[in-house]
Amino acid sequence: MKILMVNKFLHPNGGSETYIFELGKELARQGHQVEYFGMEHENRIVGNHAESYTSNMDFHTGKLQKLIYPFKIIYSREARKKIRAVLRDFKPDIVHLNNFNYQLTPSIIYEIKAHKIPIVFTAHDYQLVCPNHMMINGKTGKNCEKCLHGSSMHCMKDRCIHGSRIKSLLGTMESALYRCLKAYKKIDLIICPSRFMAEKLCGDKRLQDKCVTMHNFIPVLYEAAPEKKEYVLYFGRYSKEKGVHTLLSVCKRLPEVPFVFAGKGELQEEIRKVPNIKEVGFKQGDALHTLIAQAAFAVYPSEWYENGPFSVMEAQALGTPVIGADIGGIPELIAQGRTGEVFESGNAEALQEKIENLWKDKEKRKAYSENCLTYDFDNCEEYCKKLLVCYRKLLGKEKGAVSA
Repeated sequence: MKILMVNKFLHPNGGSETYIFELGKELARQGHQVEYFGMEHENRIVGNHAESYTSNMDFHTGKLQKLIYPFKIIYSREARKKIRAVLRDFKPDIVHLNNFNYQLTPSIIYEIKAHKIPIVFTAHDYQLVCPNHMMINGKTGKNCEKCLHGSSMHCMKDRCIHGSRIKSLLGTMESALYRCLKAYKKIDLIICPSRFMAEKLCGDKRLQDKCVTMHNFIPVLYEAAPEKKEYVLYFGRYSKEKGVHTLLSVCKRLPEVPFVFAGKGELQEEIRKVPNIKEVGFKQGDALHTLIAQAAFAVYPSEWYENGPFSVMEAQALGTPVIGADIGGIPELIAQGRTGEVFESGNAEALQEKIENLWKDKEKRKAYSENCLTYDFDNCEEYCKKLLVCYRKLLGKEKGAVSA
């Protein structure tokens, strides 16, 4: 089978890139042909035989380019032309979309369908139903579903994109245009990494009966650390929507508990002021894996509609229990009372109680850690087998409704 993987970034940049690179490698290992389409970049690590990519869009570039961008982020003639060259050269059986809004635009959907090729889309965020992709209100900073069941004009009114009137206007225009054109109805299958996301997307009439839930895979197999150390770990972005401000208030109330924070973001200086927090900066690769594996347990205090965070899965795969917020897809990844515990998102008192009790109960931590190592997350090979069933059903090579 020939599969064209589409994502705006073709260089290491985040979770969606980890997903497409690992998925592509595994599909190739199983004997399928995989090519990639997206933006050109000096750090690009995958590509296509036609050597056809869109120009890199840097939103911090000169004034002339910024004048052009408003037109390019709504409908990109360049992206449609460049993907046409790849489709003609590669002739894929399936096109698997990932993040494409703004840099590639939904214009590519029309070109793919002109070639009568089935489209699978993995939803890494809420871009199909929310102009700012996160379902967070720009005015209140709280979770918001106004655009889900109504007009995308709420994005402009509440300045939901970076607090900018202009960016929010452009996001509103893009969303309204493609709602009107029913572009997303042309997507044949939407893979949602959580049941929570599937419920939200299926609330949009355009997307009903297209969503299936497939929790993300663990990118690689890990080995647990030989022994645990006495610290509680937070790793990830230092930002409000991640619940870091709530966690900081709890850290201050628990001076006897040593915390380690690994990451980067706007709250870094505030984190460094707390005496019982050791801030180690952004970590990746083996250094991060060791830090996770040796932690007594990890905390994931997010306050936005998280999809299916790799971090929660990664910690447990390394034998580290997780205390996670009961929001988005997080609770679906934690076996309550076996591999960790959940608490009410944004509730500092509830989080404090969970951390304090688990910190004091070493026997429970040990049991949770042992359970983590037997928790049944899919690896990439298992995930691909399920994905290929979906592909074949879309192509009519297997009978039955498309489901995971």
